[in-house]
Amino acid sequence: MDATKRKALEAAGWKIGDAADFLEMSDEERQLLDARVSLALAIRNQREALDLSQKELGARLKTSQPRVAKIERAASDVSLDQLVRAFTALGGRIVIKSTKSKRVKGKPAKGKKAGTVVMEVSTSK
Repeated sequence: MDATKRKALEAAGWKIGDAADFLEMSDEERQLLDARVSLALAIRNQREALDLSQKELGARLKTSQPRVAKIERAASDVSLDQLVRAFTALGGRIVIKSTKSKRVKGKPAKGKKAGTVVMEVSTSK
């Protein structure tokens, strides 16, 4: 949306946001959803790069084609563990990097000073 249109809508009382704003998701819920969707997209991209069908991936995972379709769209009944298993079954690699949180006189860090974990997803092709 261009800036002029956005300003006009906001001036008219409209609120601009995304689905997470509409659903009033917490920061933690947004981060989990982002991780799940990114992983699901990486699974589909890796499967397509390997020229595998959903049925063939299902055979590797010992599950059905409809289940693979759910995995690739990060359906709510698909666990993060299942997403990771599917990605690694396709030769994908997940690297977790973390930074330490800063502590002040023995108290845990709050807000922006908290530690950060970066999940790096890489494909074989």
